[in-house]
Amino acid sequence: MATKPLDGVKLSQIRILVAVAQHQNFSEAALHLQISQSAVSHAIATLENELGVVLFSRGRHGAVLTPVGKQILTHAQVMLNALEKMGRDANRAKGLDGGEVRVASFRSVATHILPRAIATFRQRHPGITVKITEHQQYASIEQCLREGKADVGIVGLPASAGFDTWELLHDEYLALLPPDSEPIDCPLSWDTLLSYPLILAPETDPCCSIVKHHFTRQGYTLKVAHHFAEDSTIISMVMQGLGAAILPRLAAQPLPHDIQVFSLPVSLKRIIGVAISATIFHTPSVYAFVETLKQFAQIPAPPLSVKTG
Repeated sequence: MATKPLDGVKLSQIRILVAVAQHQNFSEAALHLQISQSAVSHAIATLENELGVVLFSRGRHGAVLTPVGKQILTHAQVMLNALEKMGRDANRAKGLDGGEVRVASFRSVATHILPRAIATFRQRHPGITVKITEHQQYASIEQCLREGKADVGIVGLPASAGFDTWELLHDEYLALLPPDSEPIDCPLSWDTLLSYPLILAPETDPCCSIVKHHFTRQGYTLKVAHHFAEDSTIISMVMQGLGAAILPRLAAQPLPHDIQVFSLPVSLKRIIGVAISATIFHTPSVYAFVETLKQFAQIPAPPLSVKTG
């Protein structure tokens, strides 16, 4: 038997069907859609007549989907999702000739990852400007995203609630020892590392917390001799033989060639990701930049001679 063409079905009826199914009530669906209850009732009745089936059981407890109504709802949701994707694709195509993308990042990613990503992005979209602001704390980056002061943030994962995130890379923590240290057997032991005065980022820095928790999990109490906010200051202290440092690979670069670099006795990595607010409207240029960043997710970190064993 030939299928009856459904030329009379309107997208407005599909949207109303989905709304009534979600709220299980005609009046609440009308309130949600900001139309009258009679308009909702008329749309459902007309759709049922066009399809030749009953979609909802009406009663004192509201509107409940019939078995065939549940099947129809599945198709309706697919249709609306496809329509949304069509709109996104069209908007993306219309909005990539100009504009600005504001990126909030921390120094190591701004130094080693973003320049390559931005260069690629500009080749594809030369009319879009990319501006970077550097921050010391992940929390500061997330706050910029919440307040709409930045469109895209480079953060540690997992991020706080309220963001859409994508993983970019895993960044290994390394032990940096002074150039004039006694020869050390590989792999580096915890006892050898702890024999040096330790130099870390400030206690408020996420990297410091991550390192301390890692030592605790291994059964060691971390005693820090010095805290410095600037990675370059930490490296200078190590160069002068004033202690050993623990830094992520990206943050440690560029390193003087004579500093001794070791993997930790038990590997530790931070997960770096890209985040955008899940509640703020974003322009097509923002999504295009995020897509470019995601392409750099698996690019290896700059080469560094690390002793692992």
